[in-house]
Amino acid sequence: MKKEKFFISLCSIGLLFYAFIPLAVSASSPDDLPVVVQEMVKPPFLPKHNIVAKGGPKIIKVELTVTEKIISIDKQGTKFRVFGFNDSVPGPIIVAHVGDYIELTLKNPYENNFLHNVDFHAATGALGGGALTLVRPGEKVIIRWKAIKPGVFVYHCAPGGAMVPWHVVKGMNGAVMILPREGLKDRNGSPVRYDRAYYIGEQDFYVPKDPSTGRYKEFLQPGDGYSDILKVMKTLTPSHVVFNGSAGSLEGENALKAKVGESVMFVHAQSNRDTRPHLIGGHGDFVWPNGSFNDPPRTNLETWFVPGGAAAASIYTFRQPGNYVYLNHNLIEAFILGAKAEVKVEGKWNDDLMKQILAPTKINDDDSNYNIAKSK
Repeated sequence: MKKEKFFISLCSIGLLFYAFIPLAVSASSPDDLPVVVQEMVKPPFLPKHNIVAKGGPKIIKVELTVTEKIISIDKQGTKFRVFGFNDSVPGPIIVAHVGDYIELTLKNPYENNFLHNVDFHAATGALGGGALTLVRPGEKVIIRWKAIKPGVFVYHCAPGGAMVPWHVVKGMNGAVMILPREGLKDRNGSPVRYDRAYYIGEQDFYVPKDPSTGRYKEFLQPGDGYSDILKVMKTLTPSHVVFNGSAGSLEGENALKAKVGESVMFVHAQSNRDTRPHLIGGHGDFVWPNGSFNDPPRTNLETWFVPGGAAAASIYTFRQPGNYVYLNHNLIEAFILGAKAEVKVEGKWNDDLMKQILAPTKINDDDSNYNIAKSK
């Protein structure tokens, strides 16, 4: 009888033990985490987010829909068939914190013509998710990956072979920002904050010219011009280098905006070529040139280098009003090919930082004689 009671008690303990195991596992399962649906917004804007994480890890649900369409890529109206995410070149930026899970739904609508996928440089395994997200027209796929590396990263389509660069230089790329849960820090561990943020996606296009007219060719049907475009790609010399899909897209009425005293973050991504961001009239107060928020930011940079296939983050506090130019400081690519943007800043001018002592005035003979005498 005592043995029977002992056996029953032992079984009861065993049942309780096995009953406890699923609870312990489920408590640490991402399936039990709170879910946040992140609304994707078109660049240069970022989705709403907190610099410092609130609460514990979350599942961040995002949806990307592949777009194949024709857009104008310069002020001359050159038409080019692009691939994009969410009807945008570049695709939208995704924002999360370390420890969060990104749950992506990727859709490739029936009307499209090509296979597509996503390689997240911020993700771990399966070609950045590329091996698990390949979808034909009319298909969708859902994957989830954990954000374990803080920084800014590129994502892009990578369907295989020569299609990888072809899709990327047709605009199929975007960015991810993974913030530390405690927020950004300077080299001394003090908090670094920003009042607003902009995402710059630098894009190189390779459009062949018609030798008989000297004008850029237009390929309006899917797949047309593949061999011609590939020939230009092999020269490694782009016909266009632009910000956010087309030359002039961030100028004039679409210029970026800020106010004196505001700290502005610029996330700059280039999926294929090296670039060198520079803010004319300003600086990089804090710069993470290779994108890693694990590393202390560099400070007071005039220009910073971003290797192809990477993203960088910089923060500048505007101290003077006026028009600034944010550009790729290969000035040929900026002013001739299109890699530049305007930043319009409102506020009060500070004469202590800069003051015009003499407005442009005609040089007279007295000035010349004075200069000659002074030089002797």
